[in-house]
Amino acid sequence: MNNALLSLLHLTDPTLPIGGYSHSAGLETYVQQGIVKDTATAKTFTSQMLSQNLQYTDAAFLSLAFDAAENNDIKKIIELDELCTAVKLPQEMRQASNKLGLRLIKIFQPLGKNELTETYAANIRSQNILGHYCVAFGLYAHAMKISKKEALTGFYYNAAVGFVTNSVKLVPLSQQSGQEILFSLHTLINELAEKSLQPDEELIGLCCAGFDIKCMQHERLYSRLYMS
Repeated sequence: MNNALLSLLHLTDPTLPIGGYSHSAGLETYVQQGIVKDTATAKTFTSQMLSQNLQYTDAAFLSLAFDAAENNDIKKIIELDELCTAVKLPQEMRQASNKLGLRLIKIFQPLGKNELTETYAANIRSQNILGHYCVAFGLYAHAMKISKKEALTGFYYNAAVGFVTNSVKLVPLSQQSGQEILFSLHTLINELAEKSLQPDEELIGLCCAGFDIKCMQHERLYSRLYMS
C-alpha cells in the first residue's frame, strides 16, 4: 500500500473534523438570492469557484507553499501566509481560512512534524501570522511526501465536494444530481491542478469580485445556516 496515497486521502477527506461543513464560501447568499437554484446553476457556481477563484488564491498559495517547503524557505512561507490574509477581502473568508488552518495544523502536526512545520506553527502561536488552511495544506502535503500534482488534485476535489454537498443541502438537490456534478468536474479539476503546478505570483488575487461581494453580503443575511 502506498503511504503517500493514504496520506493524501487522509488530508483531503471531506469528513476531516476541521469544520469545513460550516462554511459555504458565499453559496448561501447565491441560493437565497435565487441565483443558484438547480443542478445547472450549482454546477456553474462550483466550476467558476474552482477556476475563477481558487485557481488564483488558495490553490496558488498551496503550490507556492509546497515549493517553499521544498526549498526549506520559512521566510517565503511567512510571506505567503501574510499575502493570503491580504487577498481575502471578506472578513468571514479570512476567519474561515484561519479556523480551518488552525484545526488542520492541530490534526497533522503530530503526523507531519518537521523543523519547517514547527517553525510555521511557532510563528502562528506568536501571532506573527494567522495560519491559513491552503498554506498549511501545502506544508503538510510536502511533509508527508505527497506529490505536488496529487496534492493539488486532491485540494481541488475536496473543494468541489464541499461546494456540491452544500448545494445539495441548500438548493436543495438530489444526492444523484450532486454526484453527477462531481463526475462532470473531473476533467476541469485535472486541468486546474496541472495549471496550478507553476502559478504566476503576479496573478494572485485575480478572482471574480462577485464572489467576494456575495461573501460580504452573507454577513448580513437575515437567516444563515453557514458561517461563511
